[in-house]
Amino acid sequence: MSNIIRKRKALTVRPLKTSQTVGAVLAFQGMAGAMPLLHGSQGCSAFTKVFFVRHFREPIPIQTTAMEQTSTIMGADDNLIEALATLATKSGAALIGVISTGLAAIQGCDLQRVIRRFRQEYPQFHDLPIIPVDAPDFTGSQESGYGLAVTAMVEHLLVPRCREATTSARINVLAGSSLTPGDLETLRDLLAAFDLEAAFLPDLSDALDGHLSETDFLPVTTGGTPLDFFERFHQARATLVIGRSLFPASERLQQRCPMPMLRFEHLMGLDATDRLVAELCRLVGRKAPSRVERWRRQMQDAMLDSHFHLGGKRVAIAGELELVAGFHQLFAEMGTRTVAAVVPHAPSSTEGLCLTVGDLDDLEILAVQEQAELLVGNSRLAETSERLRIPLLRAGLPIFDRMGGFRQTHIGYQGGRDLLFAMSNLLMACRPHGVASYFSGLRPIPAPFGAVNDEQRMASIARSPWSGTAGHG
Repeated sequence: MSNIIRKRKALTVRPLKTSQTVGAVLAFQGMAGAMPLLHGSQGCSAFTKVFFVRHFREPIPIQTTAMEQTSTIMGADDNLIEALATLATKSGAALIGVISTGLAAIQGCDLQRVIRRFRQEYPQFHDLPIIPVDAPDFTGSQESGYGLAVTAMVEHLLVPRCREATTSARINVLAGSSLTPGDLETLRDLLAAFDLEAAFLPDLSDALDGHLSETDFLPVTTGGTPLDFFERFHQARATLVIGRSLFPASERLQQRCPMPMLRFEHLMGLDATDRLVAELCRLVGRKAPSRVERWRRQMQDAMLDSHFHLGGKRVAIAGELELVAGFHQLFAEMGTRTVAAVVPHAPSSTEGLCLTVGDLDDLEILAVQEQAELLVGNSRLAETSERLRIPLLRAGLPIFDRMGGFRQTHIGYQGGRDLLFAMSNLLMACRPHGVASYFSGLRPIPAPFGAVNDEQRMASIARSPWSGTAGHG
């Protein structure tokens, strides 16, 4: 039985959905020397660029084929070929990701055919990887677009081969769109504790982690997953897949290079992290290192300390499905009730969680109906938080009204520990502390408390049976 409620409204009020196109661009931002090329109008690339700049506060490489009225009607193949030739000649890109938008999809553009034509007209760029991604924004969401881009990379860049029988320290990691640069760094540290070297695809922790570059400005992405990832893929012990949207990509990988696959929908909460640690112990053939055990005890202590504030609380969440499912798991472990969960797109249900496919207006209505005490979502929920006077934990994309939002850590023992403290602090700040002040009826009330100490009022207080003189004499 499905537990997904799909709203049927004539319009969207305060949209929650971010397009597939944006998700595909995010995936290419984690590739070294890449240039995402949007096949659509200039507005599509302008919106995407502003969206990421506000969140990451970093330069975002992106180009467009600049379709206009004539090319939209008569065909925009020449726009795409000209854009590819310009980027191949002047940008120095090691990889070009051609991403279709809703405009190009409605037009019926065949990206594969146009790329073949480009290679025929410009044979000197035959070795330049060009990855076509059909990710129109009228279907799916950021999460599905990200998964489509990673799947396209696997299909076009990974050569089928047998895995080498090796005890290499390398482990491939398919990193889902819900993982922040801070999450990837935490995961890298966890794998390093088992003497494993993580090879991420894509790797935002090396590209958009907020660092000053030692080189001059480059028009393409700096940092990220190098192309030799696909040449060395078969040398890894196993592949770790995080995020349901990347399961199709992992199936393509398994077909081209069979190897052990460790699939997780998310890594939030104690149970999910315990399962990952158990899999890593089996992979390396030894027990968990002492520092990992200490991280686990730290999270357990945080759960003990914060359960007074989080136990029994009612929470409303809005975001992509993988992020919502991860928070729900963490809340369930703390005895916190998820009373509303709104997602922009839900291809499948999540066990134990009733999902509503809708917008931020739907979340506000549900939060009022279910008497939510905490909100979780991106910065666009700030207005709802102020209007309902409910604290907001910012998570997801975009976070533009706080510094360092792109480096938040949600996963693992360390991320779970910090999340529990952050939520507890939000709830503590919204409730009164200590014992209420007592004012004697025989003493003037201090002016800062808004009292009017006229003689008639003071006399009536002194005569009252509940005044400070009652019971004395």
